[in-house]
Amino acid sequence: MVKIKDIAERCGLSIASVSKALKGESDLNPKTAEHIREVAKEMGYVPNASARLLKTKRSYNIGVLFVDETSSGLEHEYFSSILNSIKDESEKNGYDITFISHHFGQNYLTFYEHAKYRNVDGVIIASVDFKDPEVIELVESDLPTVTIDYDFNDVASVVSDNVQGVRDIINYLVSMGHKKIAFITGDDTSVTQKRIASFYKTCGENNLVIKDEYIKKGRYHLPKVSGEATRELLALDDKPTVIMYPDDYSLLGGITEIEKHGYKIPDDISIVGYDGIKLSRLLRPIITTYVQNSKEIGIQATKKLIDLIESPRTTIPDRTLVIGGLQEGQTVKNLTNNGEGHLK
Repeated sequence: MVKIKDIAERCGLSIASVSKALKGESDLNPKTAEHIREVAKEMGYVPNASARLLKTKRSYNIGVLFVDETSSGLEHEYFSSILNSIKDESEKNGYDITFISHHFGQNYLTFYEHAKYRNVDGVIIASVDFKDPEVIELVESDLPTVTIDYDFNDVASVVSDNVQGVRDIINYLVSMGHKKIAFITGDDTSVTQKRIASFYKTCGENNLVIKDEYIKKGRYHLPKVSGEATRELLALDDKPTVIMYPDDYSLLGGITEIEKHGYKIPDDISIVGYDGIKLSRLLRPIITTYVQNSKEIGIQATKKLIDLIESPRTTIPDRTLVIGGLQEGQTVKNLTNNGEGHLK
């Protein structure tokens, strides 16, 4: 196995200089550093993780806690985008990622126990029940943590601006002449609570009175549940002119139900999604939806965690808000010149 000492002898430089070049430290002549790295590559040098751990007290391994109750796993496009950007940003900074779970062979480990067993330097937490005692144990442990879309006291977080997202949707719908707005919500999480609060607040600011029967409880990423809720809305005597869905994938269940009743989108009824996944742009008509900046969420979460790992004394565990944007699409009818319009 090629050692740093071997590279130093080949380059005619000190071991310290070679070590600095391989670590990417800046206090070395750039040309010299590049030459060292080229020689190291030619010689087939591979860093020894165990040796690096002994010297730096870090494993350069980031844990990712991702619990998906809908069992869609990495096929969940919104979270897969976040996870992919976490992977890319981690690797760019010399870190690997390990998924944290309950299972190690036939043994059961708590999330914290698994994280410690895998010797991760810190953990990014996304898509979990943040009230779970094991999640709280991990957050309150000695490991640096960053949460996604949830705020704990004194814990770093990266949050998509769900309040502004719903506000943008409602204001757009109002500008298109819609007053009868139905909302199929997601699971009972902090994200859903923020969206519902923003929904009612923005409707109030626009002097809209929303009927209780226009609010239906749904589930994230489950088209069947949204389809059932859509059926209930279509059965009302005073039907909504537009239906908001908890995410773009759940919206598919709504489309199926609407078409089953013989209605056309947006001529008979309008629909709006959330997330802005690729599918929303491939369907025809193109879905009107709020596009969350999932890639940036993953990048910011990773950068923040690495800062907490490498500079714990100077890094403030604050809250980072990531803004998205409205994709107007073709599924919302303009009612401004058509009176009440839509279904009666």
